[in-house]
Amino acid sequence: MKILFVGLGSIGTRHLNNLVETAKKIGITPEIDALRYNDRALPPQTESLLNKQYFTVEDLPQYDVAFITNPTNLHFDIIQKLKDKVDCFFIEKPIFDNTEKSIAQAGLEGKKAYIACPMRFCKTFMELKKIVDELEVYSARVLCSSYLPDWRKGVDYRTVYSAKKEMGGGVTIDLIHEWDYLVDLFGFPQESYNFKGQYSNLEISSDDISVYIARFEKLIAEVHLDYIGRGYRRSIELLTKNGNVIADFGAGTITLADGTTKEYNEEVNERYLREMQYFLEYALGGNKESINNPKMAFETLKLTLGEK
Repeated sequence: MKILFVGLGSIGTRHLNNLVETAKKIGITPEIDALRYNDRALPPQTESLLNKQYFTVEDLPQYDVAFITNPTNLHFDIIQKLKDKVDCFFIEKPIFDNTEKSIAQAGLEGKKAYIACPMRFCKTFMELKKIVDELEVYSARVLCSSYLPDWRKGVDYRTVYSAKKEMGGGVTIDLIHEWDYLVDLFGFPQESYNFKGQYSNLEISSDDISVYIARFEKLIAEVHLDYIGRGYRRSIELLTKNGNVIADFGAGTITLADGTTKEYNEEVNERYLREMQYFLEYALGGNKESINNPKMAFETLKLTLGEK
């Protein structure tokens, strides 16, 4: 399998390492190239996994798969340039940084593509999804709160794309995971409202808080996303007919309405390994649609941006 990586920052490197591990597990021999934007030396461990490094699109051969893991604001341009050189895309979330760019313009219509949604492969979420249809849910409270300077140890938070609006950063689309899994649980809301902005003293140009209220056919949902909360909190609380059900993704637990707590704690990378196995099997398969195809990801982006 010939594979191209575009972007080898923290998330791209994670996917590269997981690809090599998963390919070995399922019996695939990958030949991995990278399209680079500069000639800065890569870490030796990363470089050892690559076959070739290219610096212009024109020099690239044909590929079975391309991983688009560069900054969000660059996704559209590179996908458009690669559409005739790649059979199947893995696109890091979100698909684009705005909705002015269409799926058709990018060349993704009719193309095999999966847009990353690793929260769907989190063990706690997978177990919640198994029981959600049994619950009579009246309301959902979704929270993802953390402190941006604590995200990457030893890295100045002001230099990462999350801090830069012009690179597609900002809590609204950076934490699109929350809307992705909420849509996976309940479908798209009938209407929603969003308030967002930069309210803290963080030295960033992007938004640091984004709050939504949404009405579904049978429930109301509240979604709170921020870069400014001390400590990591990520959860969904479902108010149901029989009491509250809380999935705490940070702790890896689900607390049921009767007070019983079930534990599903695991290393974060486990969800990415499950995602990688899903993607490789999808890429090798027939014409079956991916679980997060470009059209769905684009609609979720519109919802996240307060446009739906």
